[in-house]
Amino acid sequence: MVFPIGVRIDPEARPGRRDGRSLWQDSRARFMHNRAAVASASVLLLVCLYSIVGPVSSEWSTEAIDWQVIGDVKQHGRPSLGSGHFFGTDELGRDLFVRTAMGTRVSLMVGIFGALVAMVVGTLYGAVSGYVGGVVDSIMMRIVDMLMAIPFMFVLILLLMVFGRSVTLLFIGIGLVSWLDMARIVRGQTLSIKQMEFVEHAVATGVSTAMIVWRHIIPNILGVVVVYATLLVPNMILYESFISFLGLGVQEPNASLGSLINSGASRMQYGTLWQIGFPLFFFVAVLLGFFFVGDGMRDALDPREGNG
Repeated sequence: MVFPIGVRIDPEARPGRRDGRSLWQDSRARFMHNRAAVASASVLLLVCLYSIVGPVSSEWSTEAIDWQVIGDVKQHGRPSLGSGHFFGTDELGRDLFVRTAMGTRVSLMVGIFGALVAMVVGTLYGAVSGYVGGVVDSIMMRIVDMLMAIPFMFVLILLLMVFGRSVTLLFIGIGLVSWLDMARIVRGQTLSIKQMEFVEHAVATGVSTAMIVWRHIIPNILGVVVVYATLLVPNMILYESFISFLGLGVQEPNASLGSLINSGASRMQYGTLWQIGFPLFFFVAVLLGFFFVGDGMRDALDPREGNG
């Protein structure tokens, strides 16, 4: 249910509303009662903290090589508190505690900024298409349909091959080819909102189309947009991990969780399970964390869910 900004609504008419609480306070209460979502948010906070503090808390840097473990990674590259390699080392003697932290940071940045680009482009495109309607809406949606027919991964790989392999391009590329579903969702929400009285009042008073979209349509669909963006982050991380697994993503000496998992998988035959175990643990923790947080936000922002 959407509640227009600036329009007073009877508190008793709001589902799940109690004792004069605002809609956002009600949503926060429902989210806090979702144990899985709260626990996942806490895990994500700890993972983010590790990705920031981890590299500066270790005596080793991302590229530093411990020459004592070169040549016998199976024996001397194991995780050890005494050596300072808490997660062990890779086949080149580089500290995995630091590299996993940096890889987690890169994957989180790709997921969050990729979802942000998709959210901005998809929201603006879908809101304009849904509100203007008519021929403009038909043309804009046909463009979306044609773009959705193009394989996503093919486009992203082509961009990386043509313009080079950089983390910045990875952010932009993943976001620009992932806004299509967002645009369709926003368009559907806009079609229902533009029939409401507060929008019709704005039109009658001479408010421009751009201002109606910016000040009336977009603010009233932000709940849906934020929830979908939260669920989009794991997909962004999966895309980046798959590309890095193919060797087309983040390049050495930088690392992402996908490239670390790829490197660890190639060394499993030597018994160095820590090389894949630690990056895989953080990879799963991040993915499940965002999925549960997004699911919790969806339930919290829907007044029909729960009683707060």
